[in-house]
Amino acid sequence: MSPSSETGLEPGVAERIVRLQVDLHARPAGKFSQLAARYSSEVTVGVGDRAVDARSVLMVMALGATAGTEVTIRARGEDAGEAVRDLGDLLASIAE
Repeated sequence: MSPSSETGLEPGVAERIVRLQVDLHARPAGKFSQLAARYSSEVTVGVGDRAVDARSVLMVMALGATAGTEVTIRARGEDAGEAVRDLGDLLASIAE
């Protein structure tokens, strides 16, 4: 499993950093965006200083995140903790 970390921020906000094992191309980005859409929280995914709406597969792919890149998943809302946990687990488990 890839290294990852979760950070407790303010109430209703959660963040997790995951190192990708594969490029975040169409198939993994699609799975990621579909899962993000299941949560009521506002969810973003970012690389460096760029963050995008995790529900948009095109925006997620546009990040250009490649294997070995650290991505930050951040959520704000009622189910933020669950969202970052599940989305982080998904990214950490994707291997081709």
